[in-house]
Amino acid sequence: TWITHAPIADLMIVWAKDDDGVVRGFILERGMQGLATSKIEGKFSVRASPTGQILMDDVFVPESQWLPGAEGIGAPFSCLNNARFGICWGAMGAAEFCWHAARQYALDRKQFGRPLAANQLVQKKLADMQTEITLGLHACLHLSRLRDQGQASPEMVSLLKRNCAGKALDIARVARDVHGGNGISDEYHVIRHVMNLETVNTLEGTHDIHALVLGRAQTGISAFN
Repeated sequence: TWITHAPIADLMIVWAKDDDGVVRGFILERGMQGLATSKIEGKFSVRASPTGQILMDDVFVPESQWLPGAEGIGAPFSCLNNARFGICWGAMGAAEFCWHAARQYALDRKQFGRPLAANQLVQKKLADMQTEITLGLHACLHLSRLRDQGQASPEMVSLLKRNCAGKALDIARVARDVHGGNGISDEYHVIRHVMNLETVNTLEGTHDIHALVLGRAQTGISAFN
């Protein structure tokens, strides 16, 4: 369940164990006997992307549709790591939009004859946003270079996905606060990023799950099986 583009996809890769107990990628095509999809309705977040379920009832997948070169649990995890890495950049992009929107709104909005940006608390919020975004983008760039050199570990990706998604959500919420009541208006788009980042904070591993990944790396003890 909660499969991105499941309601409209013509091709789907499903990870499962074969008869020998080996994890493989199986390529499913819409129209296969026993294969169906459903759409999850009523989402408030990531509404541009249809999400649903893949339903399988005795679906037969011929060997010609086994994903080549992808055996073992490491194969799907490599896909997850790539997706998590991309999320880091995307989350920082959304945060940067919210920061710029908050800055502009604070300059344009006048109260008692002065712009909101003249208040110390507002300036502190803008400075905090700028700081976290700068740190996040530099970390993303550094991890990109490590990946190019083949030196990046899954734990590095977990650390950055966890931090970038969490910080971006925090920044979006503060930006909405700077906008006051207008922060929930679609005219300013900040609330759209808040709602979407709630999903980003959950997908491809939640904030807490990535904490357990990092905890295992630090202690050598796994808190989950």
